[in-house]
Amino acid sequence: MKNKIIHILFVFFAAGFTFTSCTDYLDRDSDSVLSAEDAFKNFNNFQGFIEVMYNVIPDVAKHNWVSSFNWGDDEVITTGNGEGLMGYAIDGGNYRTYIGKGDCFLDRSWKVDGDRFAKALWGGGWYAIRQANLGLEALQSGLLKDATQEERDFVEGQLYFFRAWFYFQLTTYWGGLPYMESVLPSDAQFNLPRESYQENAEKMARDFQRAAELLPIDWDNTAAGNRTKGNNAFRPNKIWALSYLGKSLLYAGSPLMVNGGENSNRSYDADYCKRAADALGKVLAMVEGGQTQYALVNFDKYSSLFYTKEQNWLMPGGTEAIMRSPTYGADSYWRQMNSYQIQDIAEGDGIILCPAANYVNYFGMANGLPLSDPNSGFSKEQPWKGRDPRFYNNFLYDGVKMIKVPTDDKFKAFEYANLYEGGNACNDPKRTSRTGYLNYKFIPLGANKADNDYGYGKATHFHLAWLRLAEVYLLYAEAAAQGYGSPSGKSTSFTKNAVEAVNVVRQRAGVEDVATVYTADLEKFMGEVRRERAVELAYEGHRFNDLRRWKLLTESPYNIKTTQRFDRAEAFDPNADPKERKVVNFREEVVTQRKLSSKHYWLPFKTDDVTMYPEFYQNPGW
Repeated sequence: MKNKIIHILFVFFAAGFTFTSCTDYLDRDSDSVLSAEDAFKNFNNFQGFIEVMYNVIPDVAKHNWVSSFNWGDDEVITTGNGEGLMGYAIDGGNYRTYIGKGDCFLDRSWKVDGDRFAKALWGGGWYAIRQANLGLEALQSGLLKDATQEERDFVEGQLYFFRAWFYFQLTTYWGGLPYMESVLPSDAQFNLPRESYQENAEKMARDFQRAAELLPIDWDNTAAGNRTKGNNAFRPNKIWALSYLGKSLLYAGSPLMVNGGENSNRSYDADYCKRAADALGKVLAMVEGGQTQYALVNFDKYSSLFYTKEQNWLMPGGTEAIMRSPTYGADSYWRQMNSYQIQDIAEGDGIILCPAANYVNYFGMANGLPLSDPNSGFSKEQPWKGRDPRFYNNFLYDGVKMIKVPTDDKFKAFEYANLYEGGNACNDPKRTSRTGYLNYKFIPLGANKADNDYGYGKATHFHLAWLRLAEVYLLYAEAAAQGYGSPSGKSTSFTKNAVEAVNVVRQRAGVEDVATVYTADLEKFMGEVRRERAVELAYEGHRFNDLRRWKLLTESPYNIKTTQRFDRAEAFDPNADPKERKVVNFREEVVTQRKLSSKHYWLPFKTDDVTMYPEFYQNPGW
């Protein structure tokens, strides 16, 4: 190790997290790189080494010009050009197409710097894991000589966090892997076996726990972090580590990881769930005790979790975002501004990512009841009345204003969303909605050619957090309920039980609490937990993994995507409240049925990978 030349960027700790100075540093000749002794000798140098790993974290929602990252039962893609996206491949069970696919963040290609489209999980994840092991070995070798104990702790904590986090992401998609805790010599014979998911999970848990012990709650309140005060929000901290400790343990205790994908057993492992609830409960206890910088944003600021506009490219997320990646190109012009709207008012390339109507149905009523509940008050004659407020925040439905001020007669016909049968917003599967809805969770009204109130000139910045506080509440609710076998289950680390944790998220949105009919039975309550995750975390890239770990991906009704068709019952009045509008002939029809089997619970490895040596075997069915 001491004799090796290490490619390392070390001078940018004080520069924050823009990473603009990283360009081409890997291409330097041997005279411009540092020896191991120099690379790791002090905190600034070592921190520069670590920050290379930050730049490997994928930006899920911006991997290509039109990102397809919602692969569950949540999204329908327009035909034609859209058929080249990863979402179409997933629908057809063609998982192998992720290899080399430009719109997919799982892609094998990766770069530490340069092309933002090449920030992919497979190659980048293994690179980061090796970097973490290099750093840990440097610490163990005593190469960090000029540092306080606090600085040593922060260096070590980040290394443990990143090793565990990248393993968690890799195992989420591919299952158990060789868990490398040391740097393999270049001439070593690589024959480490794939471990079980739980074996990996125990090692991840150990790393996350160690990171939580070493890292601060808030870098800004430390001597080491003071020199970059105000620019520390993207650094791993105790809250990150404990949150992912809990999430990784809940995943380890989830039905797919416990029982495999080849049977119908959907039971959880209670011990893993209890451990998960304990870690997540510690986070929530600190948050509610005012000991952290995190808090749920008010619902009137809900959109600020996902995009900002005319705020000098401010990163979205506010006080609720826990883990975020660096942003690789802040614009959202092609990916969201033009990919969620009908093509007549956008500048896209014939691709629209539409909310599946079956998924929209998870958005129940403001009274807290699901649409299917006989007491919910839902009516097919007025299907948009009295709905969960997040429904109105996230979707455009029939009659809602779609253009603020039409600037040209050609746009006048599209001022309002004509999503009824035969309307101009749903009459062409290649240019309009295929489902009766449009997704506006991530774009503001005015993001169209007529209003021109979007894009680069408006500094419209879309970004998704990898983890936000609302999800921590829902992870805790699931873990506590399954760990203790009851909706009233709770960890000793937190005062709230599972039901109360769900209600915190609902109350923020102005939705009534989980009804008592769903709190007396564990399976009924789990239906509400799953529904609440679908609603609160809609289109944030979670659904595919949730359906997989719950072993519901291949099951009805989760294997279909639908459209809603209807006729207007009365003449259109632009001044009427669209929530109150009446329809007739309301019906739901299947537009996509996914014929997936047990093999589709895990992604396949590339053939070259599984033929390297016998111990690294292919996932079942591939």
